[in-house]
Amino acid sequence: MSIVAIVGRPNVGKSTFFNRLIQRREAIVDSVSGVTRDRHYGKSDWNGREFSVIDTGGYVVGSDDAFEAEIDKQVELAIEEADAIIFMVDVEQGVTPMDEDVAKLLRKVKKPTFLAVNKVDTASKVEAAYEFYNLGLGDYYTIAGISGSGTGDLLDAVVASLPEESPATDEDLPRFAVVGRPNAGKSSFINALIGEDRYIVTDIAGTTRDSIDTKYNRFGFEFNLVDTAGIRRKAKVKEDIEFYSVMRSVRAIEHADVCLLVVDATRGFDGQVQNIFWLAQRNRKGIVILVNKWDLVEKETNTMKAFEEKIRKAIEPFTDVPVVFISVLNKQRIFKAIETAVEVYNNRSKKVKTSQLNDVLLPIIQNNPPPATKGKYVKIKFITQLPTPQPQFAFFCNLPQYVKEPYKRFLENQLRKHFDFTGVPVSVYMRKK
Repeated sequence: MSIVAIVGRPNVGKSTFFNRLIQRREAIVDSVSGVTRDRHYGKSDWNGREFSVIDTGGYVVGSDDAFEAEIDKQVELAIEEADAIIFMVDVEQGVTPMDEDVAKLLRKVKKPTFLAVNKVDTASKVEAAYEFYNLGLGDYYTIAGISGSGTGDLLDAVVASLPEESPATDEDLPRFAVVGRPNAGKSSFINALIGEDRYIVTDIAGTTRDSIDTKYNRFGFEFNLVDTAGIRRKAKVKEDIEFYSVMRSVRAIEHADVCLLVVDATRGFDGQVQNIFWLAQRNRKGIVILVNKWDLVEKETNTMKAFEEKIRKAIEPFTDVPVVFISVLNKQRIFKAIETAVEVYNNRSKKVKTSQLNDVLLPIIQNNPPPATKGKYVKIKFITQLPTPQPQFAFFCNLPQYVKEPYKRFLENQLRKHFDFTGVPVSVYMRKK
């Protein structure tokens, strides 16, 4: 998926424009914010072309970050990662020295660059935008990020400049992404699996900078294994490059079939790990939770059971997720982890015949119908699985608007109970018959 980076100084409206872009999607929109200050990542599409968007944020003059000292690194990193660049400026403030610094860097690159003059919402401001020709970047696009005025022409040009999507290698092979916080043992897990030290493994969090694929073909299993940079909390991200490591991690989740979420048992299933879990869940990926470093935990009779219960409490209502306790150091249960991931992949790819769905579920629904609403009764008459990469089911009925979330969860639980979708998010849609 191509990447479009939005660069510029603070307070020119980058985040507003970013929010407008990701809200154009009708499907689930995922954005990760606060990775380093006000930087954001999201997905958008325009005229049927999907792409990723980075709002690179900015530094404030006089702050601890000192924009003047960091601007080159900020923009150079965006240039390195992006396929196209939107350079946003503010018509109300005119050309500033910071704008000139950014423009000087952008004039040297060979990637498509688009100058967007924001906050142009009156005819007088259209004329005021002429001064931005002085930046030496050629023609510009006048937009109003709040209202959306002018953004269509800008996005037409941006999408036209993006490279053609190349077919992925080994496209038919399942993709398993190894994700989690830094220093949880992700790279060590892969090294233990493939039997060699392919990745640099140290005790320094954040050693892995890129998402790297390994083709795994042993013991009857064949798939692409993806190691990712660790995802850190906002306060822990000190280097700009960490932001783009997070970008690659999030993209790896997007393109994976199953996510192996590695948890450091000595730290527990904390808030940041939960964020990664929900990111994978919102992207409708298969999930296996691997509790690593289990050999370092002092154990009593019910230690494992108690730990697992805490995890399931934290991930409610999506609790049908396998949890495997492993020790990468001792190579304990690491192949069990892969076996479980393959099972989850098969669950995610499962197709249930329409006749089987109706034969099994319609009698259950008849005995447990949706509650009446305003004196009206919902009658579900037909069920089918949708032709999507992950399990999604349509329940056709007379009054779909009256079916509430609790009953949809009941239907989901019945699907899981009778057809085994362990580790996979299941979507239930009510449709008018």
